[in-house]
Amino acid sequence: MRRFTWKRLLLVVVILLVLGMVGFVVWAETPPAPMDEAQTALQSDAQVEVSTTQWIVFKPTDKEPTTGLIFYPGGRVDDRSYAPQLHAIAEQGYLTVIVPMPLNLAIFGVNQANDVIKAFPQIKHWAIAGHSLGGSMAARFVQSNPTAVEGLVFWASYPDIDLSSLPVAVTSISGTKDGLSTPDKITSTAHFLPADTTFVVIDGGDHAQFGWYGPQAGDNPADISRDDQQIKTVQATVDLLAKLDSAAPAGR
Repeated sequence: MRRFTWKRLLLVVVILLVLGMVGFVVWAETPPAPMDEAQTALQSDAQVEVSTTQWIVFKPTDKEPTTGLIFYPGGRVDDRSYAPQLHAIAEQGYLTVIVPMPLNLAIFGVNQANDVIKAFPQIKHWAIAGHSLGGSMAARFVQSNPTAVEGLVFWASYPDIDLSSLPVAVTSISGTKDGLSTPDKITSTAHFLPADTTFVVIDGGDHAQFGWYGPQAGDNPADISRDDQQIKTVQATVDLLAKLDSAAPAGR
């Protein structure tokens, strides 16, 4: 009787674990749908050629870029939700690449930037950026691959590891109304970043308006429009890329 009871208990535990795993996968694979503006930005136009195969790639049509940006999406955010910003950055003359993540969680694809770098050997200067969880995982990529990229940009994000001694240009972009990557979290992790890190604080900006996927649980309402917040985000990101673009060719 005791053996039978333990067998039944073990079976129940296994069933619960399987159901939990299935539930997690379903949750992770059903993020909010991208807004209409994101869908529009996935189309090629006179300034930017867009391809959506292994990654979402935005390439300027009027030049052969030598500086590129790899982007890691936020946790459980559809990668297409960042198309308007990456399209806008490409309009400024930079190759930009959004990297879809397994289960929409960058923690499962930290080193995928290496494949992007190998696929575009013409790019001499690389930066990596990410929103929320994507930014934290981009930071981990930089720590593990300190010579792979020259720049790192956080969008409503912060590192959970020490990057302070690495020779990488860093820009942190955050919003004063962010309810998730709060101003206190940005400030309390600043010591993990190089001393010359540029901090761009968007007055009235929230967490979700760094993308095009609608409101987000736990966030605060923004005091500025999504367009205004993203104009500032794009400009601060382009400023870092411009610094890399004007530097001497990297020795990779």
